[in-house]
Amino acid sequence: MRLLPDPVRRLAAWCAVLLLVAGVGWIGVRLCGELRTAVTPVLLALLGTALLGPLYRKLVRAGVRPSVAAGLTCVAVVAVVGGAVYIVVAALVDSGAQILDSLRNAAKGVSRHFGSVGTGLDDLAGNARRLLGEFGGTAASNVISGVSVVAESIAMAVLALLLVFFFLRDSHRAVAALRALAPGGTADTLEAVARRAFAAVEGFMRGTTFIALIDALCITVGLLILRVPGALGLGALVFVGAYIPYLGAFLSGAVAVLVALADRGFVIALWVLGVVLAVQVLEGHVLQPVIQSRTVQMHPAVVMVAITAGASVAGILGMLLAVPLTAAAFGVGAELRDRGAGPAGPSDGAARGTPGGT
Repeated sequence: MRLLPDPVRRLAAWCAVLLLVAGVGWIGVRLCGELRTAVTPVLLALLGTALLGPLYRKLVRAGVRPSVAAGLTCVAVVAVVGGAVYIVVAALVDSGAQILDSLRNAAKGVSRHFGSVGTGLDDLAGNARRLLGEFGGTAASNVISGVSVVAESIAMAVLALLLVFFFLRDSHRAVAALRALAPGGTADTLEAVARRAFAAVEGFMRGTTFIALIDALCITVGLLILRVPGALGLGALVFVGAYIPYLGAFLSGAVAVLVALADRGFVIALWVLGVVLAVQVLEGHVLQPVIQSRTVQMHPAVVMVAITAGASVAGILGMLLAVPLTAAAFGVGAELRDRGAGPAGPSDGAARGTPGGT
């Protein structure tokens, strides 16, 4: 090694570090994949805690005991999520067949103009239920032997809800444990980094939920005005798709335009396309800068790469988790950069919030 010039030795050192980091990351991903039934509820609980933290802190500040406040928050979540799921499922069940018929009609119209491409779309729309059934069977075969997908999902949801309760109630203990595990004099830095990462996820979840609600309401109202069939189901699809930035909005908007094209004609389809584009412009130029101005700002290219990587690792669940985890990573990087730029006061970390802390 001494025979090599200094630049080559520095390059070799950096390559060794990158290979070490990549190897550790790869092992971590593989372990998470093997322990997905335990890791998934933990990640979902962290996202739920980030979304519900402000409500819990308000209850505690109002004089409610931490355990009672955490319990009330979880009960409120069950009531709201249960009601929302019921409304969404009912809307999709009522309009699902109509949407599939509309897509089939749209595919037939496309096939008259584009030949085999439209025929393929027609086959996809006609066999959508069969494809979904086959996908469900394939997914079930990859889960723990003898456990159905529905049972596993319910178990993970219950575990995630219980973890949300404990994360909210015992957040101060988590901070104390984190400081106790910190080596040397790095307790303050480690706590500040953890707070910054959680604050980034918290801001992302709140902002995305509010933006998704506005997008779904605006597009649903537009579809109802234009008398597009299945407007409530399409609005529900828009709301769910909003949690996958860019890609979800594109897919849900494309489905709405196709349904309008099939049942209401070319002119109404253009109007629906205009409504979808107007909502996306409103989101990109008004809602995103205003609502998420205090959270980590990520370039669209970074978001798309994160979504692609998440999909390759964990499918749809990976797509949902990729962006908030990337936001947390950006928050950690920003905190380390700020601390490297100059000394930070002891109150900097405490001002940025904590996982459900008071």
